[in-house]
Amino acid sequence: MYQSESKPHKLKFVVVDDQELALYATINVLKQNYSDADIFPATTSDEALLLVANNNPDLAVVDLCIPENTKHSSQTDTGIQLLKKLMQQYPSLNIVVQSAYPRSLVRLKPVISTHQGGFTVADKSLPMNEMLVKVDWALKGVFYTPQEMRSGLEVKPEWLEMLRLASNEELTDKAIAQRMNIAEGTVRHYWKKIQDALGVYPDAAKNLRIHTLNLAKEKGLIG
Repeated sequence: MYQSESKPHKLKFVVVDDQELALYATINVLKQNYSDADIFPATTSDEALLLVANNNPDLAVVDLCIPENTKHSSQTDTGIQLLKKLMQQYPSLNIVVQSAYPRSLVRLKPVISTHQGGFTVADKSLPMNEMLVKVDWALKGVFYTPQEMRSGLEVKPEWLEMLRLASNEELTDKAIAQRMNIAEGTVRHYWKKIQDALGVYPDAAKNLRIHTLNLAKEKGLIG
């Protein structure tokens, strides 16, 4: 019997920014690099929540300083609350935060630390190419947080156990998951978190796992 080939997944983005020039500049750059993607613009927090609920996007690009609705003024706290809701309601949603002042994200550190999707921060004052890098990373599930959130190396015991099993016993993620009695996806999440803590990000010239283990040894996290 003939079976039709499954269609490739079509990416869907929600872009949130209260400044129309910035909003459509971001959308145009995304369209140039993701020509087949469906991109939904939002200028308020309420509109963004509705678009995410109705479209189940792969990625949300969120400016921090936005209004709750058309009756309110733009505030960073509104963007913070929007991010908190998105991460709590959609734990696998990939997110890029656009802001020239990302320091306020420190308030979300506990929520960000447990988020399962990609999470990156793009400095809004830098060229759009920087934003595209962070979009690519977020879609790949990478964590990239502000330096303020990475000051002081903070690692959890379960991350160290994963590193030990990967380094000393050379176990695969599947074997590590079985040994630690957790899901394989949780192991991958641990890798992303420890890589962000160590400042390890995608580099075509390097094997990220090996680089991560080497840095962990240099920092004394594993023997």
